[in-house]
Amino acid sequence: MDLFDSNLEQSIKSAAPLADRMRPVNLDEFLGQEHIVGPGTLLRRAIEADDLPSMIFWGPPGSGKTTLAMVIAKITNSYFVELSGVTSGLKDLRAEIDTAKERRKYHNQRTILFVDEIHRWTKAQQDSLLPQVEKGIITLIGATTENPSFEVISPLISRSRVYVLKPLSPANLESIITHALSDKVRGLGNYQAQIEDTAKDFLVRISNGDARVILNALEIAVKNTVPDKSGSRLVDQQLIAEALQHKALLYDKGGEEHYNIISALHKSMRGNDPDAALYWLARMLEAGEDPLYIARRLVRFASEDVGLADNFAVVLANTVFDVCHKLGMPECAVHLAQLVIYLSEAKKSVDAYLAYGAVIKDVQEFGQLPVPLHLRNAPTKLMKNLGYGKDYKYTPLVDSSKQEYLPEELKGKKYYHKQNLKNNQQNT
Repeated sequence: MDLFDSNLEQSIKSAAPLADRMRPVNLDEFLGQEHIVGPGTLLRRAIEADDLPSMIFWGPPGSGKTTLAMVIAKITNSYFVELSGVTSGLKDLRAEIDTAKERRKYHNQRTILFVDEIHRWTKAQQDSLLPQVEKGIITLIGATTENPSFEVISPLISRSRVYVLKPLSPANLESIITHALSDKVRGLGNYQAQIEDTAKDFLVRISNGDARVILNALEIAVKNTVPDKSGSRLVDQQLIAEALQHKALLYDKGGEEHYNIISALHKSMRGNDPDAALYWLARMLEAGEDPLYIARRLVRFASEDVGLADNFAVVLANTVFDVCHKLGMPECAVHLAQLVIYLSEAKKSVDAYLAYGAVIKDVQEFGQLPVPLHLRNAPTKLMKNLGYGKDYKYTPLVDSSKQEYLPEELKGKKYYHKQNLKNNQQNT
């Protein structure tokens, strides 16, 4: 590295966002995750002994996955390489593998390959990591916000240790704020800034445990606060709110949280709790979920859970679906709220749902049973001669109480049992 390269690196560092400048450089600075890197933990001992396994860090945004990987590489004197699961591909991976082999061959140095958002890689890309991990060419550290059981191939999981990172605690986040405001080298210490307690509490609460959110908002607020005559700056809650703007909620429309929240919405309505159901509805809509997706799920719920206890529910659900299609957001939000309240307070019956499930079992077990001859139409003479429609009792004119409508193998079978009505106590 020459003088110009050094100047460039220093310039980039000084202009980097606060969240990047304040990254911990050792485990003593690293806040949170004491359950995996605290004194005496298995991973801490492995790091200190320079005997690392391949790992997958699973945790929410801003919990320190990338930072912890960098700290580990520094402590173990490993060469750190970072690839993105979004922008990199097999060509990039193969190039890094070749370089890692040369590095091990000529310098006997381990390469830590950090793959951010590893869940974005295809199966083929993940498969290509297996032999390199097995041979020790690289030590893999994958980072994911999604459940690795669903998003990472099983062979790769079996060759790695999965560590679950938790959202940073309020105490951790308050420490980060204090450190950032006082640090004159990497932080905002030269701005002589202070933050009101109400603003700090608000920032901690709205961050969802994401340190990046805190530091990015804090930097914007401090730099845009007018100093007083002494040069001090006081950051209040309004400034923090303006810096945050409309913060994106923790919600990935294709990920696990998507399914967690729609499940919570269903179970809240099923449990006759309109308040909880409205909360989960708002969480989805405010995070940008497609209202038609929610409306479709509510149409299903109207039959699956409300069912025969209130036949109007499916009519209303279908109408709201049509409204969502015509109006879109934000106008249709109130219609979805109305429907969610109605479904939550409605009586519940799963009779139709259970009956159809029981029928499916017999369809799968018995296969294509023939339609009884007396139930078949006979539009031709040949069909009549074969017995089609013979002895059929025309219900409006003839007593057909003993007429059988099921195949012989299922004669007398009952699928529908009218007994699963769940009364809503609020409506009785």
